[in-house]
Amino acid sequence: MSFTMSQSSLPVFITGLNALLGILDKAAEFAVAKKIDESVLLQTRLAPDQFPLVRQIQIATDSAKNGSARVAGVEAPKHDDKETTISELKTRITETVAFLKTIDETAFNAGADNQIVFPLGKLYKGEMKGDAYVTHFMLANFYFHLTTAYAILRHCGVDIGKMSFLGNIPMTRTAV
Repeated sequence: MSFTMSQSSLPVFITGLNALLGILDKAAEFAVAKKIDESVLLQTRLAPDQFPLVRQIQIATDSAKNGSARVAGVEAPKHDDKETTISELKTRITETVAFLKTIDETAFNAGADNQIVFPLGKLYKGEMKGDAYVTHFMLANFYFHLTTAYAILRHCGVDIGKMSFLGNIPMTRTAV
């Protein structure tokens, strides 16, 4: 049995986004415990020229849902990018995960040889074959924004670690 494009990406997006839900739960608890308005966390960025946490999460969800929709040849749900609370971001993530679970794996895998055209910011567009788009752009872009969201919250002092980031990966842990 060969390893398919859908197997290498769709579960990765779902696991990563579900882990992000857990990280956001810890961020909300942190904000309450430290008496910090959660908007402070949502507007925090690692560097002046990087997007804040809220935008990192918006892009991570868009990357997974829009890219998957392009490859599978279906319409992705739209989000208005107006989230201002952790709860609203969690709803966006939950909706994205639900959409990803509807992607037909056969259609997704059939997109491997299709030319995929996608936006690169507001001024440019990119074009790649579907398999290259998934492996070289979608996964990298998703992980960049997911990792940056994690790093922002870790930098703020939220008690998260590597297992928080990895989430519920298919692994068995045994003592040595």
